[in-house]
Amino acid sequence: MKLLKIYQCLCDQTRLRILDLLAGGDLCVCHIQSVLGEPQVKVSKHLAYLKARGMVAARRRANWMVYSLPEVKTRELAANLACLQDCTREEPVFRSDRTRLKELRCSFDESGPGCCAPASGRAKRTGKAAR
Repeated sequence: MKLLKIYQCLCDQTRLRILDLLAGGDLCVCHIQSVLGEPQVKVSKHLAYLKARGMVAARRRANWMVYSLPEVKTRELAANLACLQDCTREEPVFRSDRTRLKELRCSFDESGPGCCAPASGRAKRTGKAAR
């Protein structure tokens, strides 16, 4: 992965927030959308941008798209993601995002009702595929 691609991805606050959230584990689009308080289309566009540049991976789980950081990271990507985690630790917007995520987190248990039915019950289940 070229360093320029990494820095292009890191120059947007929404993408930084998404990457910071994904550092904690796999997430459905609906959870990212809910934490960020942004429209689904905006979140999906940023996720597509990150995916096209190899910064995130995606897989379908039933009706939902679940995103994660790539399993195999280049040295440059791993170093920059570690730096991001270090830099965002004390920033209020990122701390707030992580707090909201804890409230929404659900299990990805295949036998459960689906990832868009968080244990806290705060997010609505739409039954529609998030793209």
